[in-house]
Amino acid sequence: MGQRAGELRKLGADILAVAVTATFAQQAFAATLDIDFPLLSDWDREVCDSYGVRYPVWKGHAGLAKRSIFVIDRSGIIRYRWATEDALVLPDLDEVISDVKLAEPEVR
Repeated sequence: MGQRAGELRKLGADILAVAVTATFAQQAFAATLDIDFPLLSDWDREVCDSYGVRYPVWKGHAGLAKRSIFVIDRSGIIRYRWATEDALVLPDLDEVISDVKLAEPEVR
């Protein structure tokens, strides 16, 4: 997502990432990859539970979040949802950008 962040911002989208890792780990991750959008910690797994993207168990680890993307409009309606069972699978960012364009100007 980072490589397309500028394009998404030009469409009026705000970008943030949520992970079940601790804040200090996310800060290191963001610095290493030069990420310029917020990385939020879902340490208690409340966000991934509420969005239905939490693995019961993945490769012997409990409570991890699935790789996923949501486009949410300003009214809080999910306009696009993508999630994968395989963390090595990456999303089609052209598809995400197309859905952001469709949600415009309602996207946030």
